[in-house]
Amino acid sequence: MEKIVSLCKRRGFIFQSSEIYGGLNGLWDYGPLGVELKRNLKNYWWRVTVHERDNVVGMDGSILTAPAVLKASGHVEGFSDPMIDCRSCKARLRADQIINKKGEKQCPVCGGKDLTEPRAFNLMFKTRVGPVDPRWSGTAIFPVSLQGATGPAGPSQPTQPSTMTAGTTIVPASGPVVSAADETAIAYLRPETAQSIFVQFKNILDVSRKKLPFGIAQIGKAFRNEINPRNFTFRSREFEQMELEYFCRAEEGMQWLDYWKNERLKFYENIGIPRTKLHARKVPDEERAFYSKGTYDIEYDFPFGCQELEGVAYRTDYDLSQHQKASGKSLEYFDEETKQRFVPHVVEPSAGVDRTVLALICEAYSEDEAPDEKGKMETRVVLRFHPRVAPIKCAVFPLLKNKEPLVAKAKEIVDLLRPHMFVFYDESGAIGRRYRRQDEIGTPFGVTVDFETLGEKDAALRDTVTLRDRDSMKQERVKISDLLELLSVRIA
Repeated sequence: MEKIVSLCKRRGFIFQSSEIYGGLNGLWDYGPLGVELKRNLKNYWWRVTVHERDNVVGMDGSILTAPAVLKASGHVEGFSDPMIDCRSCKARLRADQIINKKGEKQCPVCGGKDLTEPRAFNLMFKTRVGPVDPRWSGTAIFPVSLQGATGPAGPSQPTQPSTMTAGTTIVPASGPVVSAADETAIAYLRPETAQSIFVQFKNILDVSRKKLPFGIAQIGKAFRNEINPRNFTFRSREFEQMELEYFCRAEEGMQWLDYWKNERLKFYENIGIPRTKLHARKVPDEERAFYSKGTYDIEYDFPFGCQELEGVAYRTDYDLSQHQKASGKSLEYFDEETKQRFVPHVVEPSAGVDRTVLALICEAYSEDEAPDEKGKMETRVVLRFHPRVAPIKCAVFPLLKNKEPLVAKAKEIVDLLRPHMFVFYDESGAIGRRYRRQDEIGTPFGVTVDFETLGEKDAALRDTVTLRDRDSMKQERVKISDLLELLSVRIA
């Protein structure tokens, strides 16, 4: 993992959040290449999940979530992990991280045995919505005085000492100021994207005119105050999910559970993760959520162990029934053929974007031996991304940057390809060094404009280029007129 983490920073895939200030634990920023890899993954998921199906539609719900939604879903009371403190080294740990040696529990950090009893730690981030008067909520931490400051509304008035409140305050255009202790001012950063789908089920059903079975898909950020984020981006406090809620009749639930488990395995194979490194673990009864009739964890063999990429769960009618009961609004489906009303059941494939990106990088990373420009063998670092998710699809090189006809022709090719794919132009350094740079960031194809392209050595080769394959390093001559079609097929 050390080599992978180093490469991610060196080549601009992933950086520690707020790094210049010492970093913020459990939070990560995606650089120029990382954001392209992530976007390609999400776009492909959306394509195969929504655009290629007649019975799936999309939505994008808000991140801030009303407490009533999460109370009905059970998150306010039950969305927690058991936490244990080590009194020796002061580490705070999830209970499942504690080492058990010969019947004695030990801290995995220091080996100490002086541990607290497990206690529930709620993983949700709470915040305040609207103008909150901090004077009603606690002790002032610092005074704020803007007396004499002038803005669009005129001179300001002196204020009383202020109090820091947890989270974020969002000020609406108008409305009364409320106490920070007022429950109506509370909101949560959503711990999952699913709940906004459930509460909008009826609206989407009405406008989309879909019949069962049908799905609602969403890609978006979620937040969990993890006790101990670890394994690079695998377990983070802010992360992105790709979720589908697939609504069906009760008698079809188990059938659709198996269907989506198989579909999701195919998805991972289609983005370059081999089936031999994927495992569909059937979650035993004692580990499943109480409302689930069946769950599969799709796991991948990471360098740090076999870990979950995605859960595929048959959630029955629990969520819709809970929201129907709590809101007093009908979330039933009317079957026009049988003239019956009922609450649909749902199967949920829920994938982690960040975990999948990490799996793609881990799977792609490889080292081999290749000759340098002088024929000496050296270690070549390659990211063997599947072309459909690779951040850059094609790099274009003029053989020499001081030969204007070569540069001009190379830039013509860039202009030809750029409307259809992400293309990188590079004229700096020896051609072999440029190949190595692109290999290390996973660019599957390289196009070199040389003197044959200009027809200087053989008129029959005029307007052809060298197309290099990243993995095999083999090169072929291709007509410029055929280049776009050929590349489009290979990166599809």
